[in-house]
Amino acid sequence: MMDKKILKQAQQLQTKMLRTQEELANATVEATSGGGAVTVVMTGQQEIRSIKISPEVVDPEDVELLEDMILAAVKEATQKSREMAEKKMGALTGGLKIPGM
Repeated sequence: MMDKKILKQAQQLQTKMLRTQEELANATVEATSGGGAVTVVMTGQQEIRSIKISPEVVDPEDVELLEDMILAAVKEATQKSREMAEKKMGALTGGLKIPGM
C-alpha cells in the first residue's frame, strides 16, 4: 500500500517537473549592457532568443567594446535565467538539489 502511494507521489512530481520545464522553456529574462546598447533575451533553459544591438555602438574601430557589452549582457541573462529556474524548480523539490535540474 505504501509503495503505491510513493509511486503516485513520484509520478505527480514528475508531471509537475515536466510542466515547470515547459514553463521555463517559454519564460524569458532580459539583460542589457552599455546603458541599454545591447539587449539579450534568454529563456529559463538558458537558450538565447535574441540579441539586439543599437546601431550607434557599432564602431569598426572598437569592436572589442561591442564584444565586451555582448558578453556582459549574455552573462547577466544567463545568471537571471538560472535564478529563475532554481526558484521554480526549488519550489517543486523543496530546495533539494537534484542533479540535472
